[in-house]
Amino acid sequence: MNLSFFIFSKFFKSSRKSGFLGLISIISTIGICLGVSTLIIALSVVSGFEKTLTTKIIEMDSHIKIFSVDHRINLKFADIGRIFENYKSNFDYVSPNLNKTVIISKKGNSDGITLKGIGNLNYLEKIKSNLVEGNFNIENKNQIIIGKSFAKRLFLKVGDKVSLFSLNNYSKNNFDEFPDIEQFTVSGIYESGITNYDDIVAFTDLRTAQEFLINGNDLINEVDIKLKSLDNIQLIVSEIRDNLKYPLYAQNIFEMHRNIFTWIELQKKPIPIVLSFIIIVSVFNIISTLFLIVIDKTSAIGILKSLGLKRNQILFLFLFQGMKISFYGIISGNLLALLLMHIQKTFNIIKVPSSIYMVTNIPFDFSINIFTLVSFTTIGLAFLAALSPSIVSSKINPIKAIKFQ
Repeated sequence: MNLSFFIFSKFFKSSRKSGFLGLISIISTIGICLGVSTLIIALSVVSGFEKTLTTKIIEMDSHIKIFSVDHRINLKFADIGRIFENYKSNFDYVSPNLNKTVIISKKGNSDGITLKGIGNLNYLEKIKSNLVEGNFNIENKNQIIIGKSFAKRLFLKVGDKVSLFSLNNYSKNNFDEFPDIEQFTVSGIYESGITNYDDIVAFTDLRTAQEFLINGNDLINEVDIKLKSLDNIQLIVSEIRDNLKYPLYAQNIFEMHRNIFTWIELQKKPIPIVLSFIIIVSVFNIISTLFLIVIDKTSAIGILKSLGLKRNQILFLFLFQGMKISFYGIISGNLLALLLMHIQKTFNIIKVPSSIYMVTNIPFDFSINIFTLVSFTTIGLAFLAALSPSIVSSKINPIKAIKFQ
């Protein structure tokens, strides 16, 4: 066995005050454990929010949206299609859509909702993947899918018949005319976890929407584009935008939901910095712990040096102790973070208001990169913290140390 390791295994157990020093070491270990677990959980939540919201928004919305800024329903898809003909190799699918605000009513309960008719089956399948009840068959006429929170608000369930009211002159907003009224069946209830959709959007197929909203005319007021990759999204949307004429405009998903992505970015920057101070404070407890050990072991250090133990061996002796404390703290911190995240994910103990955070459960990102980053950062800080008392111990004069009481 290496001499330094042999002495290390015996050195820190041979003292009248070893119980007290052991308690101090345990406190330092617990501090590192709590700091590591706190930072891992915080980074996992922030990363989880970003990935969850991005995924859900992409599922419910498109990468690029072309729409009429004056909300008029007077566009033909064939005319718009020529604008992005050169980019079709970058597209996963293109969906011509029609949406309009309508009133939905059942047994005296009424509320406003946006009815969106989708013209692409792939896009419709993405919406259907969020269904929690019922189904949607495009062959059945006058069917709609509504959000779970909206269904609760109006006490709706799958199979209910509802009446939809729509002003038939959308561009002029002539309220003297009678609205169009049509009966629809709630065929499905979806839950995306994002209140911006669950509370205000109902989906149907494009043909049904056109027959109800614009008397069957083959017109739309927006086009949703899903890309194969987001790598060139800014370039593509800029070039499409340059080829559009008023009242058409194009936006990418990050522009459409700028408030959400800006909020995520604001969370990502300060949280790691602020919470990192918890680890820094915890790690620097190692300094005080090792200095206490140095004081307690001064006589023993003098004896070891007089017996021929080299300076670097003394230095490594205390470095080993510092790294041992940090190693136990990091391992226990990782395990504690995993345990707490698993408990929250399984039992959802801490509730989050979906109206504020746009998700119903706290999302975690169990990424190995987060655990690795926090662990290795802590190891580096612990090494630097342990270096100072280790150097001091290695410079102790053996004659003075033996006389030290």
